[in-house]
Order: sequence, then C-alpha cells, then structure tokens
Amino acid sequence: MTLRDQPLPHADDSGRPTLRTIAEIAGVHVTTVSRVLSPSKTPGVRAASEATSSRIREVAREVGYAPNPHATGLRTSRSSLIGVLVPRLTDLVLATIYQGIEEAAREHGYNVFVANSGDDPVERIDRAEMLIARRVDGLILGDSPMTDTLAESLVDRKIPFVLVSRRSGIHPSVTCDDFLGGQLAARHLLSLGHTSPAVIAGESYASTGLDRTAGFLQTYADAGFPLQEDRVLISGFDVEAGHQAATKLLQLRPRPTALFAVNDFAAIGAFSALREEGLQAGEDVAIIGFNDVSIAGSLPIPLTTVRSPMSEMGKQALELILARIDGREISSRTLEPQLIVRESTVPQISRHPSILTNRSSTTPLA
Repeated sequence: MTLRDQPLPHADDSGRPTLRTIAEIAGVHVTTVSRVLSPSKTPGVRAASEATSSRIREVAREVGYAPNPHATGLRTSRSSLIGVLVPRLTDLVLATIYQGIEEAAREHGYNVFVANSGDDPVERIDRAEMLIARRVDGLILGDSPMTDTLAESLVDRKIPFVLVSRRSGIHPSVTCDDFLGGQLAARHLLSLGHTSPAVIAGESYASTGLDRTAGFLQTYADAGFPLQEDRVLISGFDVEAGHQAATKLLQLRPRPTALFAVNDFAAIGAFSALREEGLQAGEDVAIIGFNDVSIAGSLPIPLTTVRSPMSEMGKQALELILARIDGREISSRTLEPQLIVRESTVPQISRHPSILTNRSSTTPLA
C-alpha cells in the first residue's frame, strides 16, 4: 500500500494533501516544506539540506501533492475572492477591521473568506494554503509578526497580499500610527501629573504593542521621567493577560499611579486587578487603553483610550489589495489615532501641584 492509498494526516476538506501532511510524514517543520516546494529566489538562500529536500519531494510525489495553479503564479482568470487571515475573529478589534474589509469588498463586487491563525506559525501557513487553494485573487494578512516568513514566501510565489493592523518589514500595510498613539497616551497622563506609570505592553512579536509602547516610553523619557524596565511588562492582548500583568505591576513600589495597556481588553483586565487590590480605577490608579472598542465607553467606569480607525483600516486594506491585484504600484498607509478621554483617568497634579516642576525637558505635554 502506498502513501496515497492511506488516510492522510492534516488533509484538506476534500481529502487532498496539504503542506502539513507532507511535514508530518517527512518529520520536518511545515515551514521547511513550504521553502522546499516553493523555494526562495534569493541567491544564496538554502531551503534545507539536499537529503531533507529530496525526502520532502519524495513524500510530495507519493501523496500526490500538487500546488494550486494560482499559488504558483499560473492563474489565468480571477475568482473575485479575497482571503483574510486574522489571529482570531472573536477579537472585537479584528472583527471590526474585517467588517471594514467585507463592506468594501461588496462595493467592488468581491467576496471574502476569513481564517483564524491563533498567531500560531504553523497554523498561519496551513490557513494561508487553504485560502490559496480556494483560488483567491489575493490575501490580506492581519496577523503578521515582525519577522514574517509567510509574507516572504508569498513574495517569492508572486501571490498578491497586503498587511492590515500590523506592519512587518517593507511589505505594504495599512496600520494605525501606533507610535503616535503611544505618544498621545503618554502626553495625556503627563498632563494629569502621572510621572510614575507602568505599561502592559502586549506581545513582543506584534508591531502594534511594540510601537505603542515605544511611543509611550519615548515621550516619558523626553519629559524627564524615563521608566524603569520592571514597569514595562510583556503580556497577551486579552482580558486575562491584562489582569495578570496589572496584578504584577501593582506590586511595584512605589505603586504605579497609572497603567497604559496597549489594548482595551488588557485594560479591562486591569480594572479587575485593581478591584482585587481594593483600588478604584480613575481614583487610585488611572487606566488608559488603546483601540476604543465598542464597549469601552459603556463600562462601569468608562475607559479612556486611544481610538484606532479599525473599520477604515479594513476598507483601505481592501483598496490596496485590489490595486495590487491589478498590478498597480502601492505603498503603505498610516492612519491617525485619536485620544478619547473618559472617567478612567484622573488628574494627579491637583493632589501634588509641584509634581512637574522638576522636569528636565521642556517638551510640550499636549
């Protein structure tokens, strides 16, 4: 019995072998399979050893793997389909971005397929291959890490794509100006007299968390109040991660007078951490988030946040991918954030009126 006659692991819905099928049988990582079967055109880049490459190609032949003609740049007609890859569509931020993509797609006579990667590198490749197998005309990636090997492979395979929400390398993207957003959050807290904040910084692989944190830290440093390393905590973007991070940060001494969470859901998690410590958000500790999700203003203590133009990012990402499909030159777009002040931040300057007199910088605070 040959491999083709046996039940195949990780086959697609039609029973056809996928890159992950080959990876499991060959005993290698799916990224290695992708590089061998879709090799880089960059001189000097080696996908794998000759023995490993031969084994992968042998397995591919035995299971009857064949890449979709679209995926190898041999497409002759359009499907009017766009594939969208996101970490998880249950996240309101990604759902709002996707809604913008879908609305714009309908206006242009396109349909969209969405797939969740969970920010898992293997799942990203699998889900992307599934979308490509559906003969999509292009891909919108909403889950790119700072170093994105999937995006590099799409370049090599001449598959049109753009990034949304997160940036990576020089690949075309539509993002919020996250660095500026971090600056807005910092200027707001500084203007209220908070010179001892802490940061719930998000995941280290995502440009959103990195850029928002960088803008915040630079603004505080320029104002003469650089933050110590222990006041910046890498964390997930969800409520539970925000709760855990805030719990740790609240144990610092002196205790932070304010918390900047680079995601609204992490900020919501910080609310519960404050309650467990017998503290009141907006009274004892100020909290500011990022994105302005739909529930931010309806919380028991409305959340001050930096509004990200989520739906507009989706619409413009759709415009960019259609332009790229048409063969037109495109460039990245950066959209402006907006500070939304609510009850979760409170002035500290009235309690300590001399708090800003020792600033070593004359950088404006607003």
